[in-house]
Amino acid sequence: MPNDLASADLASMALLGFFGVGHCLGMCGPLVIAFPGRVGGLLPHLGYHAGRIGVYTLLGVLLGALGGALADLGAVARLQVLLSGLAALFLLLLGLARIGLLPEPGMLRVPTRTLAAGFAKAQRLAHAAGPIGMIPLGAMNGLLPCGLSYAALARALPAGGGVQGGLLVAAFGLGTLPGLLLLGTAAAGPLRRHRVHADVLAGVLMLVMAVDLGASVVQAL
Repeated sequence: MPNDLASADLASMALLGFFGVGHCLGMCGPLVIAFPGRVGGLLPHLGYHAGRIGVYTLLGVLLGALGGALADLGAVARLQVLLSGLAALFLLLLGLARIGLLPEPGMLRVPTRTLAAGFAKAQRLAHAAGPIGMIPLGAMNGLLPCGLSYAALARALPAGGGVQGGLLVAAFGLGTLPGLLLLGTAAAGPLRRHRVHADVLAGVLMLVMAVDLGASVVQAL
């Protein structure tokens, strides 16, 4: 498995985030409206999404570095094949769930009561700190259970290193940005109307990534 990222890999991750906007509107949308949306102005939104994408990228770096370190311990080829195979399987399951052929995994259910309490406390601190206070709120958003972000992180694991994993997940995070920035504007209505189509496209992209990784595994055997 090459350590160098192809531009197609980054583009596919960005598209996964972009077409995943339907899922984002349902899960992250209410938080965007409740937090930076209430403060008003562009800076709170930028701070919020900087925290969210920053956490995604950090997790991508950690998982990419973990995958690279495991491969460096020995039997490099076998471990890379194993990591790619696991990522392909995970992407396959999430893709099938996204297009409605499988139920959403239970691990993606958010502990609502605990989450609400944590966000309520963070919201008070954020509003007191001004726009920059939205960064930790966005970071909390980045830690929420989410099939799309899990798919991105799964793809980062066999990337070959921390830099590669971080770049892949950062591309995904940036792909989610346009839809969430448009939330609350006149564009939010059309985005919601096409949510099902966007979910299907995101699921198809996950399946394409799964097939691509699976093919590389087969070739390496």
